[in-house]
Amino acid sequence: MVIWVTGASSGIGEELVYQLSKLGVSLVLSARRVQELERVKRRCLENGILKEKDIFVLPLDLTDRSSHEAATKAVLQEFGKIDILVNNGGQSQRSLCVDTNLDVFKELMELNYLGTVSLTMCVLPHMIERKQGKIVTVNSLLGIISAPLSSGYCASKHALRGFFNCLRVELAEYPGIVISNICPGPVQSNIVKNSLTEEVTKSVGIDTVQSHKMATSRCVRLMLISMANDLKEVWIADHPFLLVVYLWQYMPTWAWWLTNILGKKRIENFKNGLDADISYFKTWKTKHD
Repeated sequence: MVIWVTGASSGIGEELVYQLSKLGVSLVLSARRVQELERVKRRCLENGILKEKDIFVLPLDLTDRSSHEAATKAVLQEFGKIDILVNNGGQSQRSLCVDTNLDVFKELMELNYLGTVSLTMCVLPHMIERKQGKIVTVNSLLGIISAPLSSGYCASKHALRGFFNCLRVELAEYPGIVISNICPGPVQSNIVKNSLTEEVTKSVGIDTVQSHKMATSRCVRLMLISMANDLKEVWIADHPFLLVVYLWQYMPTWAWWLTNILGKKRIENFKNGLDADISYFKTWKTKHD
């Protein structure tokens, strides 16, 4: 099986590649940072299951949409097929809407939405021709609900969910092609550190406390179970965040009320230089323990 993972140089993508490498699949690793991809490849080879020929490092910039067709052809030339495309590349945001330059919203849509759609559209004809394949997109719980400090990120993730839900219906005549939306909540990674702020040239750049977030390895383990069972949409998070999403789904009026309360605290944490979600997660975790 040939699996192409974007955003494979860090976070969920990196951990996904490590766990996949233990399953004996052929891997295509894509991201912008070539040196980081080579580092990930070396670690994958350490377990002794995969050989050098089983891992193809393919640098890719999702915002450079003109390169996606050539990248797809390179994968097909290397392995002859693409069984699973994992759309994992993307970037988050930490800034108030009124303070944010319009270029930030443009960058988030270019990377998170249009870049992912473009690559999918390049791979899709190959899967249609074979009448099989999986397109797995790492979305976010913020593609279902909304939260302050992430207006551009939420918009891009809501757009992704709408696109792939529509695509799934359009591909109904190809039951062998699976469209899967994976929606994680807070996970231990550098996504907050690398988040855009009020300017496109400025990221958060500092590490935040992450002990209250789900371990990346557990998130990826649940992703793999979801992929193996061809689930259409999966929400992966600890409480209370998962509980909030269920409220949005089934009791939206209550959800708006609760979101206003939690949102104020989220903004307060952000202004005080803390992780946006640490306070109510810490309280919940203490009670749970």
